[in-house]
Amino acid sequence: MSVLVAGPEPVTNRDDLVAALERGSKPKSDWRIGTEHEKFPFHMADHSPVPYGDAIDKGGKGIRAMLEGLTRFGWIPVLEGQTIIGLESPKGGGNISLEPGGQFELSGAPLETLHQTCAELHDHLAQVKELGNELGLGFLGLGFTPDWQRRQIPVMPKGRYKIMTEYMQKVGTMGLDMMYRSCTVQVNLDFASEPDMVKKLRVAVALQPIATAIFANSPFTEGHPNGFKSYRSHVWTDTDNNRTGMIPFIFESGFGFEQYVDYALDVPMYFVYRDGRYHDVTGQSFRDFMVGKLRGLEGETPTRGDWINHLTTLFPEARLKNYMEMRGADGGPWARICALPAFWVGLLYDQVSLDAAWDLCKDWTDAERQGLRDLVAKHGLQTPFRNGTLLDVARRAVEISRAGLKARARGDGAGSSDETIFLHTVEEVVKTGKSPADVMLDLYHGRWNGKVDPVYQEFAF
Repeated sequence: MSVLVAGPEPVTNRDDLVAALERGSKPKSDWRIGTEHEKFPFHMADHSPVPYGDAIDKGGKGIRAMLEGLTRFGWIPVLEGQTIIGLESPKGGGNISLEPGGQFELSGAPLETLHQTCAELHDHLAQVKELGNELGLGFLGLGFTPDWQRRQIPVMPKGRYKIMTEYMQKVGTMGLDMMYRSCTVQVNLDFASEPDMVKKLRVAVALQPIATAIFANSPFTEGHPNGFKSYRSHVWTDTDNNRTGMIPFIFESGFGFEQYVDYALDVPMYFVYRDGRYHDVTGQSFRDFMVGKLRGLEGETPTRGDWINHLTTLFPEARLKNYMEMRGADGGPWARICALPAFWVGLLYDQVSLDAAWDLCKDWTDAERQGLRDLVAKHGLQTPFRNGTLLDVARRAVEISRAGLKARARGDGAGSSDETIFLHTVEEVVKTGKSPADVMLDLYHGRWNGKVDPVYQEFAF
């Protein structure tokens, strides 16, 4: 996966924006896998949220201390002003960043195989666990905080989050829950050409409810069952409908890079970064930006970096930059972090499997796709669909994915395993029909005796 670098080159017209997406096309030999995952830090002593806190040399035991401490492994600090807000890999390609409520995110490097992706993840979690143990911090892999109230959660010192926090309250009822109480895993994949992008994006959006159901892992809110399998997914249904959802226009005849650019141009902006700070331009149009008519930044025109920043503020179920991002899965523990890229790589990176995946969903209507999206957060794999349930479709999708991974024939370097080993947790879910949320609900009503607190021991990293 190659990434557009945010730079100062001006963009003066729509063709520049289309070209920025087209530059993502690359030969199959250059396709890569990028995996991102978020996790909730918590104090091991009382399971409370972790504030940003003081510097580590001043006795800090919070998020700032975690970031500073991780530099011992070679990570390079990322600063906003004088504040450390993230880390960059000394090897290039990967970074650690903070979500609004302190969720710790690893954005992995673009790698060739799932074996490399999982090795990267293993190294990261080993580092985080070593430092976390010193600071008395643990990390939880769920899609939504199981017992914290929103008012308990600290706010991270990043300028863009202040702007987004204020704006979210104007455009939906659950945007702040998305920002402060949710975690996800996503995978970023490449495409060869515009036709290849179109087919992959259509498959990714249509089958995203399957990923939501398989990886559903957020059945609790504020200490009790919330009536959903993926409450994180439910939260996205009323966050900001201008920039979320199933983007049905991608299934229209003639869809390509130009149509995605037109969609992005019409999504209201959040901010513009200039002179070391974020300027609030919420609700204004990138079209106005291109002709120097943003209120408060009159005469200022965009760069490629501004366009890339804007694309990161679009949140459909699968989104396009100069690669594709699959965004429908809850956060989870180690094995399921590796399983998500396995599921999508198997479906999208082998042509026979990609064709089979498209055959699986190509006759679905807009109403059927939206119906799955509307119901899957609550019902998961038991979501009714046509003459059966989503579980029936999920089993077929997993079969296709396994065949795709098998066809890739990417070994672990020791001659013993191909990439299908990372699909095992997914195969167990569709075999039993029980998502991670179903398993946790069984525990809650059984061995946990109606309490969610055991999750901090049994589902922490």
